[in-house]
Amino acid sequence: MILGVPKEIKTHEYRVGMVPAAVKEVVSHGHRVYIETQAGSGIGFSDQDYIDAGAQILLTAADVFAEAEMIVKVKEPQAIERAMLREGQILFTYLHLAPDPAQTEDLIRSKAICIAYETVTDKHGRLPLLAPMSEVAGRMSIQAGAFALEKSRGGRGMLLGGVPGVEPAKVVIIGGGVVGNNAAQMALGLQADVVILDRNIDVLRQLDVQFNGKLKTVYSTNDAIERHVLEADLVIGGVLVVGAAAPKLVTAEMIKKMKPGAAIVDVAIDQGGCVATSHATTHDDPTYIVDDVVHYCVANMPGAVARTSTVALNNATLPYIVELANNGYQKALQHNHHLLNGLNVYRGHITCQSVAQALDLPYVSAESVLA
Repeated sequence: MILGVPKEIKTHEYRVGMVPAAVKEVVSHGHRVYIETQAGSGIGFSDQDYIDAGAQILLTAADVFAEAEMIVKVKEPQAIERAMLREGQILFTYLHLAPDPAQTEDLIRSKAICIAYETVTDKHGRLPLLAPMSEVAGRMSIQAGAFALEKSRGGRGMLLGGVPGVEPAKVVIIGGGVVGNNAAQMALGLQADVVILDRNIDVLRQLDVQFNGKLKTVYSTNDAIERHVLEADLVIGGVLVVGAAAPKLVTAEMIKKMKPGAAIVDVAIDQGGCVATSHATTHDDPTYIVDDVVHYCVANMPGAVARTSTVALNNATLPYIVELANNGYQKALQHNHHLLNGLNVYRGHITCQSVAQALDLPYVSAESVLA
């Protein structure tokens, strides 16, 4: 199979779909890989590194899209990239379609086979291709939140851990999954006062054991969210509904009642955000203020630590890339139902039910389109 890796073009996005080591692995299976020139330069991978790994360098993204049978990316394809997709071409990347009708419509029109990292599952029901970026984003959320709390950014002027004789900041984490767990690790490491809310009692039990009672676990209800959000200095939104738009758990009324200068980091922003006043920002201009509350809503947070993020993502995606290349998409999807769960758009049809429901579009099961 011919694989293509274009350079990412989202604002301040330096990650790349395949590192040289991944290219070398794929080439060893007899496949060809085309890399757009300078695709990995932002994180220290030169064109020569890719050539040494067995790739061929092409000058433009258009050349890559024209040659490749499968496009491997990191972020969702931008409008100019979607226009280059063709019928039957495989797209393997993060998509986050539920809050993005324009992208969804373009992918439907392209009649490409679009497999989303974020809905691929494993035998334990987890999301193995989302997990590494959730780990990064969860850890980064505390860094970003600490930054947003600084007075120069409009924050309360608080140090997360305080100092002897001064109370630490209260960090409220909504969602006890991968993002929430990693955010809690970092917040506790900085000696903040941490509360984590989730609706799964088993998750709360695990967190209590994992952190040996050092954080407070709270069953998530509307009342509990409001009570703790209003007490918070920093709120981390780490809610996920697989494939669907994130629920708006923090309302505009709650924002109005929060402490002046409090901060919110909405990690769920790539699925539309779990805060009513959230809208996507970029690394160029990451924060804005609503009702005296600083909002950090960068939709590609891990892009700021692009080398770490790229290597972590490639570690997770490489086995699936090899499987798709070795077997072809039809055989690979039919024989691996966990990979099949990643199929979001197939030759003009929405094959992810949560996406179809979120956008009020017709749904066709992935099994039926491959039959």
